[in-house]
Amino acid sequence: MGMYDYLRSSYDLGEQFTEVELQTKDIEDGIGGTLSHYWLDPHGYLYYIDYSQTADFVQLREGDDGYSDKLALLNFKWVPNGNHGKLIPIMITKYVEVYPSGWKGEWEDWPRLRIHFKYGRLMDFDDVTGR
Repeated sequence: MGMYDYLRSSYDLGEQFTEVELQTKDIEDGIGGTLSHYWLDPHGYLYYIDYSQTADFVQLREGDDGYSDKLALLNFKWVPNGNHGKLIPIMITKYVEVYPSGWKGEWEDWPRLRIHFKYGRLMDFDDVTGR
C-alpha cells in the first residue's frame, strides 16, 4: 500500500473523521505520501506540522542507558531539546480523500471522506464511503 500522510481534524467532519488519525495520499502532488503530519484546525485551515529541530541526535557513551558495545553503529538516540514544533499553512487548492487509519472492517466498507480545499481552507466535504 505504500506510505501515507497523516491528518488530524479538529474541524467537525463527522464522528468517523473528527479527532482521529486519518490517512491520505492526496495532499502532496506526484509523491503519494511521505509520512508527513497535517492538522485541520477548527476553522477549516490546513497546516503542516513541522517537528524539525525539536530533538538532538546524541551519541551514547559507555555507561549510558541503552549503550551496547556489540552494536557500536546503533549507539545513538533522539533527545528532546526543548524546542517546539511549528505549524506551517498549506495553501493547496484541490480535492483530498481521507480515511481512518485504524479501520478494522472490510475494505469495501472503509469510511472515505472527500475534502475540497481552496487556498488551504476547507470549502466543503462529502462522505464517499461505498462509491
